Amino acid sequence: GAPPGGRPAGPAAEGAARMKLLDRYVTRQSLDTYFMRVLGLPLLFIIGDNTDNIDTYMDRGVPLRRLGLAYVYQFPQFMVYAFPIAALVATVFTIGGLTRHQEITAAKAGGVSFWRLFVPIGLLSILLSAGAFGLSEVVPATLRKAAALRGEATTTTVNGPRINFVFQTEREGVLTARRLDAGTGELGEVSLERNATDKAPGVHLFARRGVWRQRGGWRFEDGWKRTLHADGREEAVRFDTLSIPGLIEEPEDLMAEPRDPEQMRYAEVSRFVGAIERSGGDALPLRVEQALKLSVPLAVIVIVLFGAPLVTSSSRGGAAYGVGISLGITIIYMLLFRVGKALGSSGAIDPMLAAWGPNLLFLVAGLVLMLRVRT
Repeated sequence: GAPPGGRPAGPAAEGAARMKLLDRYVTRQSLDTYFMRVLGLPLLFIIGDNTDNIDTYMDRGVPLRRLGLAYVYQFPQFMVYAFPIAALVATVFTIGGLTRHQEITAAKAGGVSFWRLFVPIGLLSILLSAGAFGLSEVVPATLRKAAALRGEATTTTVNGPRINFVFQTEREGVLTARRLDAGTGELGEVSLERNATDKAPGVHLFARRGVWRQRGGWRFEDGWKRTLHADGREEAVRFDTLSIPGLIEEPEDLMAEPRDPEQMRYAEVSRFVGAIERSGGDALPLRVEQALKLSVPLAVIVIVLFGAPLVTSSSRGGAAYGVGISLGITIIYMLLFRVGKALGSSGAIDPMLAAWGPNLLFLVAGLVLMLRVRT
């Protein structure tokens, strides 16, 4: 039975206290190294970007103050790039330090397996992965501000009539049209899809023709409109003419190409993919970008799982060895992502495989290495 006072047995309490202390020590070591890198690496990215593009910025006449502010807005993007690298370096240095100082050996002698030692690092990688995705959802807005400060166009304009295109409107959802002539202000075979929200019902609209009026906005002709209410009710009506006051984009606005995928959040990319595929367009590049917005943050977990058992196989070297092994893994990982993106965008392989292939490869390798670690 339990000792007087209901206290747990002495050895069990001591063992739990030791594990708590060890978890705290490993977590602190990892976080110290991680935060140094995740805040320091973006500065290197800024230096590299500025070195490559300084002539362009000077030609545009971008003032130094505006350029500095642009990099402040771009800093979150560079942090997202740094997340997996910083997590890997933190893991390599933490596990490598424990290995060199025989702390892993001592822990094993005390009945603590390597897998148990890895638990705080693994849990930390899950939190960091979620943080990377959350930050990546903020990045599109900050990138648009950075581009504006540097005098970069966030969209490009198409010359001549625009055929079979999709446009994400500001208020009315996704607009798809067979043809747009900005000169006459006419749309041909146009559809508009807006998802339901708490404040407004969903709308699916199709019209044979849309005409822009300078004072009255867009007027759609010869079509039907389906309204989808939150309670499941649907209303469908045919119309001869219909005005949509919320569709504020002028023909010149619609002539612009969609924003760069980096300047769109995950949900925005998803809407574009669906709309482009429904209109018969080529959505492969966007489908790859859509999958990458999830697979890159998840790479934090995978790369940590791969790096931790790998570094236990050698007790050589200190900082130089840790940096070398981290750099090698990072280069291979990023190269695989680039190759996969190119193959997926061209249709050579499935977009999901293109985006998730590197993670899958390193995950399998990491699990094999984990199983081979002496526990």
